[in-house]
Amino acid sequence: MKGRSIYKWILEFILYSCMGWHLIFCPFTKVEESFNLQAIHDLLYHGSNISQFDHLEFPGVVPRTFLGPLVIAGLSYPFLYITMFLGLNKFIMQYVARIILGSLVLIAFQKFKDAVEKQFGTTVAVWLQLITASQFHFIYYMSRPLPNTFALILALFAFHYWMTRKQKMFILTTAAAVIIFRAELSILLGLIAIEEITLGHLHILQVFCWGIPAGLWMLGLTVAVDSFYWMRPVWPEGEVLWFNIFLNKSSEWGTSPWAWYFYSALPRALLLSIIFIPYAFKLDFRIRVLIYPALGFITMYSFLPHKELRFIIYTIPLLNVAAARTCAHLWNNRLKSMSHSLLVQFAGLHLMINMCATILLLNISSHNYPGGVAITKLHEIEGEARDLNIYIDNYSAQTGVSRFTELNSNWKYNKSEDLSLQSLEIMQFTHLLVEWTDDIGKAESLYLHTHSVKNITHGYSHWGIDFSVFPPIQVFLKPKILLLKRNISYPSLILNTTSIKSHKI
Repeated sequence: MKGRSIYKWILEFILYSCMGWHLIFCPFTKVEESFNLQAIHDLLYHGSNISQFDHLEFPGVVPRTFLGPLVIAGLSYPFLYITMFLGLNKFIMQYVARIILGSLVLIAFQKFKDAVEKQFGTTVAVWLQLITASQFHFIYYMSRPLPNTFALILALFAFHYWMTRKQKMFILTTAAAVIIFRAELSILLGLIAIEEITLGHLHILQVFCWGIPAGLWMLGLTVAVDSFYWMRPVWPEGEVLWFNIFLNKSSEWGTSPWAWYFYSALPRALLLSIIFIPYAFKLDFRIRVLIYPALGFITMYSFLPHKELRFIIYTIPLLNVAAARTCAHLWNNRLKSMSHSLLVQFAGLHLMINMCATILLLNISSHNYPGGVAITKLHEIEGEARDLNIYIDNYSAQTGVSRFTELNSNWKYNKSEDLSLQSLEIMQFTHLLVEWTDDIGKAESLYLHTHSVKNITHGYSHWGIDFSVFPPIQVFLKPKILLLKRNISYPSLILNTTSIKSHKI
């Protein structure tokens, strides 16, 4: 029993360590995470002073719920006082918030794993954890403040209640996940409910008797809380649903072919573990019960033109159970013959191959946040300089800059979207973070003459294979963001540029 407990502790430690490494290598966030991250910051540093909140100035395309950020901010609050007492900069709090979010996902995942162990046995549960730790995307998204990540926590709890036959809790958790965070989960969890009804484990009257009150209660909760913070009557996820499904405006952010999830997203998310899934269907009827809703969800969700891997992240744990079931079968039969022994060795080898792919993907991802790197470099270069006025362009704001990276209270940070880089108004800023473009050398932008380049931040370009070096797989970078500093004072600069323009006229 003691040895088994040590095994469990080691596996949990591996998962936590993987989550931590992903966070350390990719500490910054992108535009999709902006609302939740900024909301966490504002709740921590502005409290009830809603007039200072970022979302009032930059509301985004659709409103998002504050319930997730409220939970993370509440759990992070004690650490705020510790960082202030130790004199640490507030970017540490971004780490804290993300660690807490990732820990919540891992707690939910452990509950899911416990249900898997109860139904399929310890060996399957062990393989599930090893496979999950070896893959990139699920661990990567654990600590990212996306609506999908908050929904993932509830989805994992819902899977646990489903597999342990706690039907009432399954319905209640489903209502919270769907009404508050991600409405598309109604497809996945709805398919599970239909399957349970078909198998006789759940009665349709129970769905209505438990689901309707729970749904109304969750709706009332999100409307009450979010209307307060948005300062208008609002059901955030309702507006998201209307925007994405009925108006189909999500396609403005790009479209992909119908089968994209199957030929691109799933192979990247599951890596080599995907090859073990088909045999599990033949091996165990319980796997088919587990996987059909996941495949049904992906199939139905494929009809929405705009696709991202994070939209189907909830299915990865279920699919990994199928892969784990096959690997456990190979392990249990490893002594039967030489072929069985070779197969189980391949099962172990595939974890190493997954890890190599994960290292490559993590390396690539670490270079995808040039905005965060650029503003960090700005603070390193200027140190304790006072009264700086910094302009952050859209690209920089979308690739890592957040309120947690605004470290100097004496500086002004401006990320207004309506400012033109070609206008005289841009000359008021002492420093600019500006996206590098391929034709920037031929551009006639005024700021290129009035500001000098202090740093060029590089970001991911592509990867390739070069056998003349080690390792042969190389990640190549290219310029992404310019950090510029104004050469002369603002009043003199205005006079000079006005004079130049008059002369041209």
